[in-house]
Parts: sequence; structure tokens; C-alpha cells
Amino acid sequence: MFTCDKDRMNDKITTFSKFGDAGHGGITRYSLSPEAHMARDYFVKRMEAIGATIETDDMANMYATLPGSEPGLKRIVMGSHADSVRNGGNYDGILGVIGAMEVLEAIAAEKIPHRHPVTAMIWTNEEGSLYPPAMMSSGVICNEYLPPEIGKKFKKADMLASKSVLDKTTTFGDALSASPYKGEEKNRLNPNDYEAMFELHIEQGPILEDAGKDVGVVTCVLGMFNYRIRFFGQSDHAGTTPMHKRQDALFAAAQALCYLHEEIDKLERPELVYTTGEILCHPNVHTVIPDMVDFSIDVRHEDPELRAKVLEIVKSLETKEWARCRCEVEMAWQRDTVYFDKELVGFVKESADELGASNQFINSGAGHDAQFASYMIPTTMIFVPSKDGHSHCEPEFTSVESCTEGASVMLNALLKADQK
Repeated sequence: MFTCDKDRMNDKITTFSKFGDAGHGGITRYSLSPEAHMARDYFVKRMEAIGATIETDDMANMYATLPGSEPGLKRIVMGSHADSVRNGGNYDGILGVIGAMEVLEAIAAEKIPHRHPVTAMIWTNEEGSLYPPAMMSSGVICNEYLPPEIGKKFKKADMLASKSVLDKTTTFGDALSASPYKGEEKNRLNPNDYEAMFELHIEQGPILEDAGKDVGVVTCVLGMFNYRIRFFGQSDHAGTTPMHKRQDALFAAAQALCYLHEEIDKLERPELVYTTGEILCHPNVHTVIPDMVDFSIDVRHEDPELRAKVLEIVKSLETKEWARCRCEVEMAWQRDTVYFDKELVGFVKESADELGASNQFINSGAGHDAQFASYMIPTTMIFVPSKDGHSHCEPEFTSVESCTEGASVMLNALLKADQK
């Protein structure tokens, strides 16, 4: 068994944290921003120092490759993203890049024999924080392999037209054209040139920490659905309309949201998660009774039958009266559970066991580029614990020991895939 180097890992974590440092423990590093290009420059510097060849594709995804001992074999790739949410942490996404770099550096330093070329990768614009949507580049690169209802949302022309959330005029295509890392389409990740993919990631939740486990062996990305629920009432003056005559859409929505929680909780499935994270209210004036409220419901679970039961509850809202208001329920989007390659999952499990890292099987409630890549080539993920379950925020933290252990698991799992 081989292990990665904690000091090298710490050096990379510390250095990447400077690119987009927000001044209070976290980073804002939007995709293709000057800060993101600084991170990419550093990636190139370290990878070229060990003799890796650097390539980029038409979406500015980056690939650093060490050759294998048997010419003609497909590459084994590891990677994640270098961009962040606004005021995010120093581990989400970038740990997968750092871990991939560390695996290549360990192979070079220890002269570890390997048959296949091994590649460290940076995906462009996973977060979609500046140019929506999330997982943009993997959606484009893997498009023809995705389910049609997902693939149609990631057509390259539409992605290039995505406008900055800050200025509403600059497009992703503008930023891509200006990037020194825009390359050629022929360099894309593809099934003809790539054998398998691994992605190391922080868990972004509390399950591993609560269980006292060192490593999460990821089996799948949870299936989910997102619906919009709308209530229509009547706008009237807030000071002159008697309470019994009101058609208050916000009051109706509040009643319905409480009903959803009560009914879904009756299913008694604690591993089921559901969230209302977006609410729109019209006219959103303090002196006017709301006449329209639109809110989201995001539901995630592995089992399609359980998701169907929850959906029945959601759709039942249309059949009831809510504070004299009308209700409409509409699907925004949905996805099935995406299962990772069983053989690669097994290699991760075996490697964790052999390294003495306590571990458990775990699923991912969050989406990742590996999820889309898995439709195209055999793929899996490795999780390491997140302190207090925090992520997408500045307190996000994973110890360097855990980061190194996760990279060591990935290194040995990769070597098992290399010898199969």
C-alpha cells in the first residue's frame, strides 16, 4: 500500500486558499475569474514540475497527465472543480483537484509503477455561481450520454449564452473566449481515451463525523425532484381589507408548507430530506396583501418508490383549498438516483480497509461532476469528513490528516483499477 504526503497536501491546501481569499477564512473564486486563473496557473506549475503534460479543452477543462508504462492504454482520471460559491470554503471542489495532484506527485516522487496514463483534472464552472447552471462543463462534455431530459438543459450554445449574475451582460462565452485556458474540443474527456474516473470530495454533511468514520465509500448520488408550488389570491390594501374577506396567497402558502412538513414526516423516513429554499412573493410590498406566492420544494432520496409517495403529497395540494386561494403544482426538474461503478466502489472500499481507514458506504445528496461523468465512463467518489457538517460557507473545514488519508485511498484505488 502507498500513502500520500501530509506536508505536500498542506502546502497545496494553504496555497490554493490564497486565490480568492475573502479575508475571513474562506474564498470567493468564481469560475474563469482572475482568482480562478491564479489557481489554474498554480496547478500548471506543480504538474509541469513533475513532468506532466497539460491539455485544455473547449470548455477550459484542464488535464495534467503522467504517461504509463504501456503505450496505448486509456487514461485513468481524477479531479473536481476549482471554483467556489460566494464566500465559500477552502475544501469543496478544490480538495478533489488537490487530491488528484497529490496522487500524481506521489507517483512521481515514489516512482510508483503504473500501466495506464494517470490524469489530474479541473472541471470548469461546477458551482455555476457566476454563470448558471451548476455542473455546466460536465453537462456539456457528457451531454450525448445524459438522459435526454437532463441533456437538453446543458446544450453548449445555451451555456455560452449564460449571463453573469453580477452584471447581467457578460456571458460565460465571453469569459471563456478571454481565458488563456480555452483549448480544443479534441482534448475533452471521452470514453475512447479514458478508462475510469475518481473524485475525492468533502462529505458536505455530518454523517461521517457523527459515525466516527474516516472515509465515505460513495455508492450513488441521490435521486431527487424539484417542484414549484404557486398560490394565487387577490391583492388588496393591507389597512382596509377585513381579515375574513382576504385571499392572502402568502398565508395560504404558509399553511401548505406546514401541511407538507406534517404529512411527509408521517412517512417516518429520517434519511429522506426535503427543502424549501426559494420563495417569491408578489407584489412584495408591505402595504399590499400578496396575490401570488411561488415556492420550491426539493426532495431527495435513493428509493424511487419513496420519492413517488412524497410526490403524491406534493401534488395533493392542488386538490385542497388554502385560505380561499388557488394552488398550482408544477415540476421544475427531476433526476433518478445515479449509481457509481460497482467495481470502482469496491476498489475504494478495499483500499480504505487495507490502509486501516475506518469507513462506511454513503450516498451523496449533492450533485457533482462525477455524477454526469458516470453516464460516460466508469466513475466513483470518495468522501472525507466535514467538521460539523459545514460546507458552502467559510467555516467549512477538513483536517489535513483526513485530506491526506482520502488521497491515499484514491491513490491505491486507482492502482487497483490500473492493474485490472
